[in-house]
Amino acid sequence: MNLLILFGQFFKIGLFSIGGGYATLPFLYELADTTGRFSREDVGNMLAVAQSLPGAIGANLSAYTGFRFAGIPGALAASLGLISPSIIIIALVARLLLAFKKNTVVTALFAGFRPAGAGLLSAAAFAAITVSLYNPGFPRWYQALRWRELILFGLLFFLVLRFKKHPVFYIAAAALAGILLGL
Repeated sequence: MNLLILFGQFFKIGLFSIGGGYATLPFLYELADTTGRFSREDVGNMLAVAQSLPGAIGANLSAYTGFRFAGIPGALAASLGLISPSIIIIALVARLLLAFKKNTVVTALFAGFRPAGAGLLSAAAFAAITVSLYNPGFPRWYQALRWRELILFGLLFFLVLRFKKHPVFYIAAAALAGILLGL
């Protein structure tokens, strides 16, 4: 894939993924479907890697995806494409916001971003759970569920609610369980 096209794809993703790194997931699923260079399950695996690395999840996902397409130059092009719209918009908004600080249209516009972000994050969460716990290649629903992953998810969810430890503890526990169970 041409680096300019890769930059453009991630520029579009960065422009419309309001809500942070998880909001990029629906766009990455679309990219997986249209290019065929990786699958939806690969996106789930990339998300797992991106979450375990330091840094912003969206930037990690874009770098990983770009690397899969074109190596290190692809990782740079995808990452720059993803963050460029935010830098441009923040620079413009910072200048204009002072002039339109009390404008009701501007206030309503920013209020409208909240539900859009919530919707994108909800879609991303549902997609991540679906990829992690469901395998559609089986004819019956109970065969398609990934039971070991589902049990691990339920156990970790319970532990998070019950003990409220630092998230790194749960990430390390999930990684260890994944290695031991061969997930």
